[in-house]
Amino acid sequence: MADLAYLATAELEVVLNASAARAREIHALVTFQNIPSSGIKFAEDLVFLGFFTLDELKDKEGAKLFDAYEQKVGYWVDLCVEDQFRLVVYFANTFDTTKAWWDFTQVRKKFRAEDGYPKNRPQKAWFDVFGNEPANK
Repeated sequence: MADLAYLATAELEVVLNASAARAREIHALVTFQNIPSSGIKFAEDLVFLGFFTLDELKDKEGAKLFDAYEQKVGYWVDLCVEDQFRLVVYFANTFDTTKAWWDFTQVRKKFRAEDGYPKNRPQKAWFDVFGNEPANK
């Protein structure tokens, strides 16, 4: 699967007999899964937000991506997802494979302690939506 990231979207169209849109999505999913400590779900989240390349993420801010994601899904999500957004922006700018999402936890905690969350942050939590409340609530 990792080799698919080396194919151009047009090549994926041919190899997979897929539409241009589907080939673009598959290429993005493969590319995003090559980010350290990122998997298919987070790759899907990035595509859900409309991102298909690392270049599109270079000038973004992880906290703002997280806030936009929560607005789009309509509930607040596990805070480690913000760490993942911070990682993807860092990776898009550096291609440094030595960092994982948890390397951004302290940065997130400091930022949120100082700046908080948007006033329009959804009120419902993911565990209220899906019923799997965290043990440390």
